[in-house]
Amino acid sequence: MTEKTETENIAYDVVVLGAGPVGENVADRTRAAGLSTAVVESELVGGECSYWACMPSKALLRPAIARADARRTPGLAQAVQGPLDASAVLAHRNDYTSHWKDDGQVRWLDGVGADLYRGQGRLTGERTVAVTGPDGASHVLTARHAVAVCTGSRAALPALPGLAEVRPWTSREATSAQSVPGRLVVVGGGVVATEMATAWQALGSRVTLLIRGKGLLPRMEPFAGELVAEALAEAGTDVRTGTSVTSVTRQEGTVVVATDRGDRIEADEILFATGRAPRTDDIGLDTVGLEPGSWLDVDDSLRVTGTDWLYAVGDVNHRALLTHQGKYQARIAGAAIATRAAGVPLLETDPWGAHSATADHHAVPQVVFTDPEAAAVGLSLAEAERAGYRVRAVDVDLSSVAGAALYAEGYRGHARMVVDVEDEIVRGVTFVGPGVGELIHSATVAVAGRVPVDRLWHAVPSYPTISEVWLRLLEAYRG
Repeated sequence: MTEKTETENIAYDVVVLGAGPVGENVADRTRAAGLSTAVVESELVGGECSYWACMPSKALLRPAIARADARRTPGLAQAVQGPLDASAVLAHRNDYTSHWKDDGQVRWLDGVGADLYRGQGRLTGERTVAVTGPDGASHVLTARHAVAVCTGSRAALPALPGLAEVRPWTSREATSAQSVPGRLVVVGGGVVATEMATAWQALGSRVTLLIRGKGLLPRMEPFAGELVAEALAEAGTDVRTGTSVTSVTRQEGTVVVATDRGDRIEADEILFATGRAPRTDDIGLDTVGLEPGSWLDVDDSLRVTGTDWLYAVGDVNHRALLTHQGKYQARIAGAAIATRAAGVPLLETDPWGAHSATADHHAVPQVVFTDPEAAAVGLSLAEAERAGYRVRAVDVDLSSVAGAALYAEGYRGHARMVVDVEDEIVRGVTFVGPGVGELIHSATVAVAGRVPVDRLWHAVPSYPTISEVWLRLLEAYRG
């Protein structure tokens, strides 16, 4: 890989906008196919996940979850009643972000043979990208076969007057803060809100969680949010549902929050975890007939609708805003780009084909790293019914499984399997409880593989593990 710094015009087979995990995986696949590839990045190579999302958030959460598990373990509980060493946790988090330096990620790109261009990349027309470097140097890159937009998403803030002057936290500040706020207000009920409430509460913040809707984790089965909310409240978080923020000010360093219920809350910091917006406002979409700042509509090979050269991979297409799903899309897109570049007239775009991101529709897994963890794949019961499937849900109390009882004293958790009663396959699975994040891939295999229920009956879970919940679910379904 050559890091380009001088003004030049150069042609590549593929140009990738964005060097996060998604862009890196597109580049990896196109280089593996022998296509020359340029990657353009305006910030850090490695992207949001490496520095402000997945890695730092889980580094913050892991000690909190480990302590919670230890406190539920006889013989160990008394040894871990003290507070976390917040400075050690933050230092460990800093190590996991490589102290916000991307040398290692640059070396990875070097290893696959892609050329890195530092700066803002903008489309200037079909198959053409202009790059303005941090030093003012400019480059014009032409793509023989494809341009892949992998610029991700950013936190979306509400339209509250004077919010900028308050200097609110978004997910970036919440995962990179170098000290623990004494009081923290978290606005939102989704993954970022619940995970950051969990982490900062454990690190010593007094957390108030404000949720506009009826409960947490609204995209999952209702019991998931209920169990997480219950645990947060027990840990000391002030959880308030049905509450909207009407104004926020910062007075002599103190954040003052007013709500539609007449509450006045004071805090040291406020985190808004209220959604995401695509990072497509300044990449030249208007030059190719697309709307700046919009999500990009794609087919299942991740090619932008109405084009034969432009791809949108990861968050920007709004199919599944998850790092692992974006990397999956990148593998599909890279294969599609390479196959089309080779002149193959027909791609394998049938469902579950080599060039079709079918899992985006049927088998998207997600883990929420709260205490308890919540994990789901496929459709919830309500989603399956809205989609017109004839389904039946079966539920199991996870505490009834021997492995769960051994895992933690007083284990609380729940499992649901949604079965298509016509095709006799699993449409969705949800687990909530300590340690269930490691269960979800088994469910993903079942859903993506469309494994018949009668064959799952022969997949024997090891005893005594939490995975034995699969047997309990199948028994509940078969009666």
